[in-house]
Amino acid sequence: MSKQMETASQPADIASNLRLKRRKAAETRLRLYGVLALSLAALALGTLLWSVVRKAGDALTESYIRLPVALDAAVIDPKGTRDPKTILRADFGGLSKAALRAAFPDAKGRRDKKALYNLISGGAPFELADKVSADPSLVGKTIEFDFLASDTADLYLKGAYGALRQETPEANDGRITLEIGKRKVKVRADSPVFAKALAEVKQQQLKDAERLRRQAARQQNGVNVFTARADAATDEAARNAYLKSAEKARAKAAALLKKAEKLESEAADPQRPARLGRNNPSVLIRADGGWIKLSHIGPREGKGKVLIPLTTDDATPADWKVYVTELPEKARRVSDKQIIWIEALRHEGRVKSVFNWRFFKAGDSREPELAGIRGAAVGSFWTMLVTFLLSFPIGVLAAIYLEEFAPRNRLTDFIEVNINNLAAVPSIVFGLLGLAVFIGFFGVPRSAPLAGGIVLAIMTLPTIIIAARASIAAVPPSIRDAALGVGASRLQMAFHHVLPLSLPGILTGTIIGMARALGETAPLIMIGMVAFIVDIPKGITDSATVLPVQVYRWSDFPERAFEARTAAAISVLILFLILMNGLAVFLRRRFERRW
Repeated sequence: MSKQMETASQPADIASNLRLKRRKAAETRLRLYGVLALSLAALALGTLLWSVVRKAGDALTESYIRLPVALDAAVIDPKGTRDPKTILRADFGGLSKAALRAAFPDAKGRRDKKALYNLISGGAPFELADKVSADPSLVGKTIEFDFLASDTADLYLKGAYGALRQETPEANDGRITLEIGKRKVKVRADSPVFAKALAEVKQQQLKDAERLRRQAARQQNGVNVFTARADAATDEAARNAYLKSAEKARAKAAALLKKAEKLESEAADPQRPARLGRNNPSVLIRADGGWIKLSHIGPREGKGKVLIPLTTDDATPADWKVYVTELPEKARRVSDKQIIWIEALRHEGRVKSVFNWRFFKAGDSREPELAGIRGAAVGSFWTMLVTFLLSFPIGVLAAIYLEEFAPRNRLTDFIEVNINNLAAVPSIVFGLLGLAVFIGFFGVPRSAPLAGGIVLAIMTLPTIIIAARASIAAVPPSIRDAALGVGASRLQMAFHHVLPLSLPGILTGTIIGMARALGETAPLIMIGMVAFIVDIPKGITDSATVLPVQVYRWSDFPERAFEARTAAAISVLILFLILMNGLAVFLRRRFERRW
């Protein structure tokens, strides 16, 4: 009998062991899935943060160009009063342009002068005016002044438009011979100094030929379509129109194929000289202080024009180098002449890069190199102050009443349901409420921290009330019974005993709600805080903007330099959010009590 029972129990044990193994395997898989999910989330977050921080790095430095400036007394202070107000009204913009022309007298034409003036920021003359007005003794002297570089020059110096690559030293062995005419110059070298640049041009020719063949194929498709439509047309006029369109497409396809074949034949011969088109990087020669831009190159020869005259008339300069830009001129905002001027200034040690304190001290500006976040940061402070002063006491008092004093009836149930619903309402709805009620009806100043703070306070209230009620409900009933038992009133019990014990949880919920409000943009746009504000707000009724709106505005600007400033402002905003959430975690762990 016992043997039969043992025999019967063996299959049951085997089945039990199999179920246990399956449960353990399922648990292991669940853990792996959790680790995988956390790893993917961490990877995505790390990639996002890295991309933002990497772009923000360019905004942390700014470039200056040092030039001698003649502070002509006849221009700055003709009467000799040395009055700072009179000095500030002088034409410092003209003095700044004169300093640039003196540095590069070869910039003759209107277009060249405009490109030269674009090397420095539009705000640089005002900084020069502030310096001279602060020290009138400088009038009549020639000083060395650091002009803030424009966003274009600054981006080039940071490598945003590619570097000016010098050819290998081996390529510069030997000598070159120059034949300089009125407008053109011919260059001949003893060694194949242009072979590498020529090979890149040949590769580009093949790419252009392939692009032309694709365009020709599209034109040929058009020929087929128009021909089919002509065959199907019943009207003679329509048929002739389709045939005419087909003939035009056929002619365009033939012309494109002819150009492609020409480019392919030129690229097939590695020794054949080539023309440097708009799709090719620029080839520049620096010789005896002058610069030459080539328009045609072969392995050992080239043709082009002089951009900056040579300091000597030597046809075989001893000091010469060949440079190639990484990007063609049409793919960058900085021109070849501007690159040459910047490189000449850098070669003379007149270009420097410093930490960009201006980004943290200045307000907003239309010029990227002058824009800062101080105005938005101060506006965020005033807005958050109004939000906290309104939402915290109202939210805490509402939570205490609902949790400790309110009767349980349909009215309180209705209020609780609506509080929970308001916590999930899209933030732009609160912006519409603020626009219609507080600005339209009560006349609260538009685009002011007061209006923004009221809107964000209403949006934050449900979060604070829900967190405060949960924290108050977590206080053990024995605390309440003990307080009432020693003679305390219900009001004293709530404010002297329950509230202090629940305050850490309340503060945690408040900080999380404030952090959410700090990152909101939509409701503030609705009440006009998207306006262009240059001045730093002094109070809650002054016109202002906030950091999220500043990020939104900069991201919509076309200037490329605003990309780095947008990323830097995002980094500052993320830092504030991390600090606020870290403070919430600290308060919860520091004052948390387990009952």
